[in-house]
Amino acid sequence: MTDKSKLLLLFDRPQEPAFMPKGNKEVFDVPNNFLPERYKPIGVQIANRFGEQANEKIPLKDITPPDLEGILDLGRHENFSLFIPKHRKVAGKLIRIFLAAESIDDLLSNAVFCRDRVNPYLFYYAFSVALLHRPDTQNLDLPSFIHVFPDKYVDSQVFARAREEAHIVPEGSRTPIEIPQDFTASDLDEEHRVAYWREDIGLNLHHWHWHLVYPFEGAREIVDKNRRGEIFYYMHQQIIARFNIERLCNGLKRVVKLSNWREPLPEAYFPKLDSLVASRTWPARPVNQVPRDLNREVDQIRLSLDDMDRWRDRIYDAIHSGVVRGDNGQNIPLTEFEGIDVLGNIIESSILSPNRNYYGDFHNMGHILIGYIHDPDHRFLEPFGVMADPAVDLRDPLFFRWHAYIDDMFQEFKATLPRYTVAQLNYPGVTVTNIEVQAKGGKPNVLSTFWQQSDLDLSRGLDFQPRGSVFVRFTHLQNQDFTYKITVNNSGNNRMGTCRIFLAPQFDERGNPWLFRNQKDMFIELDRFAVSLKQGTNTITRHSTESSLTIPFERTFRNLDANRPTGGDALSEFNFCGCGWPQHMLLPKGTEAGYPCHLFVMISNYADDRVEQDTSGTCSDGDTFCGIKDKLYPDRRSMGYPFDRMPRDGVDTLQQFLTPNMRVQEVVIQFSNRIVKPRNRD
Repeated sequence: MTDKSKLLLLFDRPQEPAFMPKGNKEVFDVPNNFLPERYKPIGVQIANRFGEQANEKIPLKDITPPDLEGILDLGRHENFSLFIPKHRKVAGKLIRIFLAAESIDDLLSNAVFCRDRVNPYLFYYAFSVALLHRPDTQNLDLPSFIHVFPDKYVDSQVFARAREEAHIVPEGSRTPIEIPQDFTASDLDEEHRVAYWREDIGLNLHHWHWHLVYPFEGAREIVDKNRRGEIFYYMHQQIIARFNIERLCNGLKRVVKLSNWREPLPEAYFPKLDSLVASRTWPARPVNQVPRDLNREVDQIRLSLDDMDRWRDRIYDAIHSGVVRGDNGQNIPLTEFEGIDVLGNIIESSILSPNRNYYGDFHNMGHILIGYIHDPDHRFLEPFGVMADPAVDLRDPLFFRWHAYIDDMFQEFKATLPRYTVAQLNYPGVTVTNIEVQAKGGKPNVLSTFWQQSDLDLSRGLDFQPRGSVFVRFTHLQNQDFTYKITVNNSGNNRMGTCRIFLAPQFDERGNPWLFRNQKDMFIELDRFAVSLKQGTNTITRHSTESSLTIPFERTFRNLDANRPTGGDALSEFNFCGCGWPQHMLLPKGTEAGYPCHLFVMISNYADDRVEQDTSGTCSDGDTFCGIKDKLYPDRRSMGYPFDRMPRDGVDTLQQFLTPNMRVQEVVIQFSNRIVKPRNRD
């Protein structure tokens, strides 16, 4: 049987044919009948030419080629979007082909046959989803999307300089090509104040990888994950909350939801990105464009603004009646705990949606409507903008306006649920008596942020160029590692609790204290973990890098050659965990004067939280937004608890909300406008 790690070579240089050397001059021995039509007449010359260059020849099993009918309708040089129904369907079909392969050898041969015929973006997506979900390939280290398709994230001017560097400068003498912090706009555009956050590469990679873990289409067993619809709601709710805090730190008001399709949209966006696969510049959107009905036959999309209104009204009707209409006319209740999951699967339409014909494709088509706002009827032959691609849509200011509206729908449902009572919030006998947080070398309750530069090797995504590393250097937000020290008094016997840590701004954009009903939506989750409480006083110490929300920088960017573990348990911990919030984005930026926040800690009753399952040998960090592979979500509570519902009567402020097992500490986030260079260079 072929070494399954050879499957990963198919991600190298995605536009170069599979018969060209990959990795360490490894060459697939491609049968002549597997070659694309343009290469078949010269198959012998190809085999001789590239076979002579090989350090290793990888044999392929001679199989009956898979049926690619419909899949090839998406051209090799087009862009690919999970939001477009036509693309979703062909992705689902290709995923099923890869999942159905009976062995590693069959999978490898299928993949080699498909790779040089199928759209490269589509191939990467479908092949990655299959490798993540097949039992025999789950422990393979998938390369980060940026290493395969750097054009999705890097200023287009970089690639001309990269070609020069690769052709002229010997590999050992190459210096990183620096990407300027301000390359998409200037501060004349107030939205550019938060471009460092929207355009953060790690943040966009997280969003893309989440969609690998939670695909729309494909075999039901890979789509139907535990609480999938609720995770869609919660991850995006937290993204909006985090973006709003970032805006407040930069003197902007909270994002305004996009609730009217028929008025001009003042937010412009000029991506400054080129698609190397599509050989096209990503379209820009000037100010005050107005959405219009879509009629793009080439994409099989016909959508009217009235469709969006109709779907919206039907979803709100389900929310207010508490009942969803099923495919066969049956009533599906939106229950207190499971209703949010059903609603999430309706709003983010997938094969799990209970009635797609009736409730439509609301969330996805909102992205498409904005993504084609510049050319709604294809008269200018323009592709979609970044808003229509989940690999890069967070870059666009309208992502947050659209998702603020989506979140408003979820909050409308949450407002119909019973309020948490004191009994549902309290943990009798457990009292949080003190909270202190401290960065290394810093003052108590002062958290520190700054700019960090990091280097990425883009060479495996640079097709038809000389081999060897080509580095880019980018600047991103970073925070000083810190430690929580939480004192808890337990007046009862030894028992377990769940420590939940959240952060929110102390004041709104006017500088006034919050009403709790508004502040609750601004709390961002920083960590959640089980604690063992002995009788009496307990001191809980927890490092920020242990967060259940985040994954480390190395895993976000997955430079497999530099950071691959040596094997055993370390390797199994490296694979699925590409999904997770970037550690460098754990904290908001803050301000130079120090941005005042409320740090909230709660110890909830573990007996009501725990999920009985064995998670040994399975990646479990980053599980807040990503869950645990092939397991139940590791918390029985509603996601966002205790801030996911309207407050009980008489609670107008955060202090009034607290029960003895909760405590709030005032902290400040202090930003230092300095740039820290990479440790391993310069």
